[in-house]
Amino acid sequence: MGVRLPATVRDAGTWLRRFAATTPGAIGLVLIATTVACLLAGLTVGQQLDAKIVRADQVLDRTEPLAFAAQSLYVSLSAADAGAATAFLSGGIESPQVRDTYEQALAESAAALAEATAGATDAQTRAIVARIAADLPTYTGLVETARANNRQGFPVGSAYLRQASDLMQTSLLPNAEQLSDARFAAVREDQQRIGALPWTSVVLLALVLALCALGSIVLLRRTNRLVNTGLATAAGLTLVALLWTVGATLTAAHLLDTGDSGAGARVENLAGARILAQQARTDETLALITRGDITPTEQSYQHHIGDLHQHLTAAGAADSAADRALANWNAGHNAQRTAYEKADYTGAVTQAIGTGPDSSATSFARLDQELRTDLAAARDDLRDGVAGAANAVTLSPFGTLILLIAALGAVISGLWPRIKEYL
Repeated sequence: MGVRLPATVRDAGTWLRRFAATTPGAIGLVLIATTVACLLAGLTVGQQLDAKIVRADQVLDRTEPLAFAAQSLYVSLSAADAGAATAFLSGGIESPQVRDTYEQALAESAAALAEATAGATDAQTRAIVARIAADLPTYTGLVETARANNRQGFPVGSAYLRQASDLMQTSLLPNAEQLSDARFAAVREDQQRIGALPWTSVVLLALVLALCALGSIVLLRRTNRLVNTGLATAAGLTLVALLWTVGATLTAAHLLDTGDSGAGARVENLAGARILAQQARTDETLALITRGDITPTEQSYQHHIGDLHQHLTAAGAADSAADRALANWNAGHNAQRTAYEKADYTGAVTQAIGTGPDSSATSFARLDQELRTDLAAARDDLRDGVAGAANAVTLSPFGTLILLIAALGAVISGLWPRIKEYL
């Protein structure tokens, strides 16, 4: 239909309103709105789904390894403290095995600290690792002083060891715990974002569907056409894109398994169990080093053991090999305490650090090995879940973009011929 172009802006606005009230004008508005919505939805969906893949790669390459390094630091520091106490309790020149346990824990601490330092990108993390790096040499110095005095039979050695353990309990371990909590919180946040529905994309896809429905209503009222092939095709393609987006995200969320019994929760609980075991072992040996009232250390031991059992239960490891090893260790500890209370100090020490099958040291080593095995398996499950989540959305960014571009083409091919009928 022939219409003279307006001469002024005001006339242009009047002309546009009049044109929009006509059949070709109404169809044209639907065409423009729907094509713009298709393009915007395609780009947004692609970007949001691609961001999930990038975040999954970030978890595998950085976030999870840093969390593992942080918990390794926490565990190894606790192990060093327990090892130092065990070495001191052995008296004189400790056995190479006992010394190696302590030195291995220190080496693992240094390696974990170096990895955590390399990944420290925020001020809070840098401050934490700086405090640990500053306190660790002081701790080792106190332990070596205690060791030197102990080898010469000087009682002051136990005071140095208690001072070293106090530094560990009041500074090193709290800082390591803070670092570990922050790193695991980052892992949980990344997992939640990977598994969260991209609501902006869902809303835009729903908008495209609504515009397709609106276009069909306009065509029905203006041209008495029940079905427009282009709009119907666009709606179908958009619906597929919507289902793909939601389905891929829900599948990713399922594979991540971020619930209380999921892999991430099991990793945190098992890591916490290893730390509590090391701390309880420190309590067990320090009680003999002080050679006095063991009530405070016994209370601390029982508190750590109770929390340890709760962590095992939360990790789904109740009545597992680790749980049975814990029961054996606790029984050995009770035998050690009974010997001490009967003034059989030599028997208590032998029970604490001896190599017999029922000694506390043997049972503790068995428990720690079981926890290591379970933790490694849980970590593999966590990483496999993240990798699976990334695979679940791998094709989604490109696929949904293609679907929305195809929908855009279908809208144009369906509505443009109808407009041309009036031109």
